[in-house]
Amino acid sequence: MTLTLFSTAAQVAAPGQPTGIISLAWLMIAIPAVSSALLLVCGRRSDRWGHLLATLASWASFAVGLGVIIAMLSAAPDTRRFELPLFSWIPAGEFSVNFGLMIDPLSMTFVMLVTFVGSLIHVYAIAYMAHDDARRRFFAYLNLFIAAMLILVLADSYAGLFVGWEGVGLASYLLIGFWNYVPANAVAAKKAFVMNRVGDMGLLIAMMAMVANFSTVNIEEVNAAAAAVSPVQATIIGFFLLVGACGKSAQFPLQAWLGDAMAGPTPVSALIHAATMVTAGVYLIVRSGAIFQASPIAATAVVIVGAITLLFGAIVGCAKDDMKKVLAASTMSQIGYMMLGAGLGPIGWVFAIFHLFTHGFFKALMFLGAGSVMHGMNDQVNMRRFGALRTAMKVTWLTFACGWLAILGIPPFSGFFSKDKIIEAAFGATSFAGHEAVWAGWVFGIVTMVGAGITAFYMSRLFFMTFHGTARWTTEAEGNGVHPHESGPLMTIPMVILAICAAVVGGLLSIGDVFTTWLEPSLGVAEHAHPVAPEIAIQIVTLLLVLAGAAIAWVMYGRREVPTAIPAGNALTRAARVDLYQDTVNEALFMTPGIALVKTATLGDNKAIDGVVHLVEAASTGTGRAVGFTQSGRVRTYASYILGGVVCALAAVLAFSL
Repeated sequence: MTLTLFSTAAQVAAPGQPTGIISLAWLMIAIPAVSSALLLVCGRRSDRWGHLLATLASWASFAVGLGVIIAMLSAAPDTRRFELPLFSWIPAGEFSVNFGLMIDPLSMTFVMLVTFVGSLIHVYAIAYMAHDDARRRFFAYLNLFIAAMLILVLADSYAGLFVGWEGVGLASYLLIGFWNYVPANAVAAKKAFVMNRVGDMGLLIAMMAMVANFSTVNIEEVNAAAAAVSPVQATIIGFFLLVGACGKSAQFPLQAWLGDAMAGPTPVSALIHAATMVTAGVYLIVRSGAIFQASPIAATAVVIVGAITLLFGAIVGCAKDDMKKVLAASTMSQIGYMMLGAGLGPIGWVFAIFHLFTHGFFKALMFLGAGSVMHGMNDQVNMRRFGALRTAMKVTWLTFACGWLAILGIPPFSGFFSKDKIIEAAFGATSFAGHEAVWAGWVFGIVTMVGAGITAFYMSRLFFMTFHGTARWTTEAEGNGVHPHESGPLMTIPMVILAICAAVVGGLLSIGDVFTTWLEPSLGVAEHAHPVAPEIAIQIVTLLLVLAGAAIAWVMYGRREVPTAIPAGNALTRAARVDLYQDTVNEALFMTPGIALVKTATLGDNKAIDGVVHLVEAASTGTGRAVGFTQSGRVRTYASYILGGVVCALAAVLAFSL
């Protein structure tokens, strides 16, 4: 395996003019967007065929994308970048923003992932949501999700990207809270929405800084001018881009929403975690690579955030008993790997995207596998009530095993070829915040290696607790039990396809560095680099740690009896069960002070501002009432007032004349 270093964004070829099917690339967005709008407008009248239209629209978008890919492959590598202007959007004097699409290998890699995996999820959801009365609306939201993500990755400006950015946020809110008649689901949707707004504000501020420094938000123009901007300004833009990425990709410290997002139907979880929302932050960092090259401090912050998050998610995953929440923690951790790679600069950009691509297949597979288990277990998610399901759900077991081996990084499965490259790139880090630091490679490399070992443990724990050991469920014959059974073909066929991808895609794309070569028009030409340790040694030690983690999990959860009651656990286990107190920290740092601030402001409004107003009102009213007593309506009374006034006036005159 060859470790590579990529050139700067300035050496990337200029985009050309699209022709043929490439000029119709806008259809990739338009088809699912129109389908979503049609289903929402038609309402219940489309209940019988809405899910079919939505699924067809998603596959049609994939077909257009595939046609664009084929057309790009027929062109010379240095001409595989195209700008497709669509319309004038924001004219504001000398500053204007046109809405257009950037068609290049990076954006089309995401298009293939989003549309292919998303379409398989649509097929799966036809059966999964078959008994839901609102299935048509569910599929409308899925199409909206696909369209929004495609806008995000295809837009040629940060303003256009932000439209897609907000679109996936809206779609996730609608889908996480799809069953909002359950209060916990509605709360989970609001939590995801609010935490993402924090990240969105960061992206908005970054865009404002771009306008101030570059007078444009066009991605190509910003990257071209980034090298000339001052390091301070580049750092400001980079930090706020990172805030945006942390919110959308559930990275530390904005990761608390991801576990609760499991409240949505399982196909939603697969779409969010594998192909759409949480991958957006990685795309933002890589697409803005020139900004982070101009600011080593911001780039180092990305690496640190990724390192913290990959360990954070792995530790949390070790203690969860909810099958979907274990997978959510694994997503957080795996995205952490990608963020770390993206923060390493050109050396890690392609590896981050490579792992994102392979991860999309095996993570979607495992979420769909979890949905299949839930389908056969009356929607149970507690792994302590599973066990030995391999005998009743053979297809789910075998396909899930492919995803499990892929995320562990066992050769020849896909994760071995993608995640291990990030680990090697981490060992190749030679600087920290712009200063030469030989120790950086050892620190970041060991963090990624340890994370791989922990990942092997908690994912093996999930696999063995669910499919191996002894059965811990109650049968229907025993009362209030379940009857585990395999899912139908509409659910298992997408799982089989994804299992094949999880097994072979990583290896196929590594032959002759085909994936690296494919991304060169977007990320630059490759040069050789060297990690601080031999590559073969890194691979062997990583694999040994992975095997050790899996072996420990087998001994604890495969061979031994798994208690159905939750053990007390040590302090770290108890902390991991509540997500390392992330909600407690957020409440203490933000919610509680916020509530106190609101209460103080309310008290000030009631007692100070309203108090002064009420005091003036009372004084005016009292004065009026006092004056009112003098108004009797009797002439002699008023004559006495006049006489008294004359006497007072004469007295005053005499007093001043003496």
